[in-house]
Amino acid sequence: MSLPASIPVVNPAEETIQIGPLGIRFLLTGGEANESVAMFELTVPGRERLQAPAHSHDHYEETIYGIEGTITFTVNGEPIHIGPGQALCIPRGAVHRFDNFAENKAKALCVISPAAIGPEYFREVAEVAKASAGGPPDKARLMEIMKRHGLTPAPPTAVSERAAVLSFGCRCTVRIATFDK
Repeated sequence: MSLPASIPVVNPAEETIQIGPLGIRFLLTGGEANESVAMFELTVPGRERLQAPAHSHDHYEETIYGIEGTITFTVNGEPIHIGPGQALCIPRGAVHRFDNFAENKAKALCVISPAAIGPEYFREVAEVAKASAGGPPDKARLMEIMKRHGLTPAPPTAVSERAAVLSFGCRCTVRIATFDK
């Protein structure tokens, strides 16, 4: 079976989807790549924590390539710092989230393979965030959108994690785990 012919497109998305302070700009969607891959640029301002819950996806891998600054991905409970020139593949089923604990903005290239998610997901989430008018977004609506687009929100765990950045003349990250009773 042959794949349909397509016309190559350079940076098809002129829009940057804003979800609060996060910026997402698709460089390649599944439609331009026979659904084999999607690629977007993620911009995270300094000191920004991801408001969405940790999640996993069972139908695709997500590979992150650091472009600028450092983003800390927590994958299956382990923090992994991704800086310029570093790459991380988050396998299917791995529970993950990200935060920017540094002062400066961070930028990463995110590759989804196969292209099971696209700009539609981020546009829907952006609408829910805008509707909250700066308050907490409608959690039930976010969960419904996540599930419909193949993301599985992580269940609450017995371990609460906090991360703090302490200054001792250098930037150090300390992970503190406390057990809920």
